[in-house]
Amino acid sequence: QPAVDFDSLNPDPGSSKAPFKIYNIGNSSPVLLMDYIHAVEKGLGKEAKMELLPLQPGDVPASHADVTDLIRDMDYKPDTSIQDGVSAFTEWYLSYYKK
Repeated sequence: QPAVDFDSLNPDPGSSKAPFKIYNIGNSSPVLLMDYIHAVEKGLGKEAKMELLPLQPGDVPASHADVTDLIRDMDYKPDTSIQDGVSAFTEWYLSYYKK
């Protein structure tokens, strides 16, 4: 059972059955969707087949990772560019799934 006095704004991991915290690890700066798609295309060596549509209900026009808690708690600020991060991921992905 969850702790009845659990406060998500001031969590006490010791009061939870899951005493862990999840951190959003991003670069804390927005990236255009097409820039992300182009980075994936480059990394995979394939062109994406896209059907571009207007924003759909529930779509978020802009967002980015808020890494404030990560910086405060871990004294770590991610600085990997989208190009470098996607390149490293696609390199791993291609080698892993060639098994």
